Amino acid sequence: MRIGELAAATGLTTKTIRFYEGEGLLPEPGRTTSGYRIYGETDSKRLDFVLKAKRLGLSLEEIKGVLQLHDRKEPTCVHVRSLLEEKLSQLEKAIAELQEFRAELFTLRDQAGGLVDCRPLGG
Repeated sequence: MRIGELAAATGLTTKTIRFYEGEGLLPEPGRTTSGYRIYGETDSKRLDFVLKAKRLGLSLEEIKGVLQLHDRKEPTCVHVRSLLEEKLSQLEKAIAELQEFRAELFTLRDQAGGLVDCRPLGG
C-alpha cells in the first residue's frame, strides 16, 4: 500500500508517517520503480503499536527503544513493564499534586467567600 493508504488505515497523516520514519520508529519503506513508498501490514501494525504506546504516555524515544528490542528479536515485556511502572509512578505523583492543589483552591475559595474586596492590597 502507498503512504496515503497507510495514513487512511491508521488515522495518521502522511506527514506524521514520514516523521516517524525519520525518527526511526518505522523502517525505511521499499519503493516502487517510480519512487513511491510501499508499505505492508507489518508497517500498519507497527504504527498501531506506536499509537497505543503514546496513549499510555510513553515518549517517542521510549517507544523507539521498545521497537529496537523487538527488531533485534529480544524480549520486550520486561522493558515495557518497567516503562509502564515508571509512568504509573509519575501519574500517582501528578494525582497527589493535583489533589493538594484542589485542597488549596477550596481553602482560598472559602476564605474569599466572606471578603468584600479580594484585591491583594485591599480597597
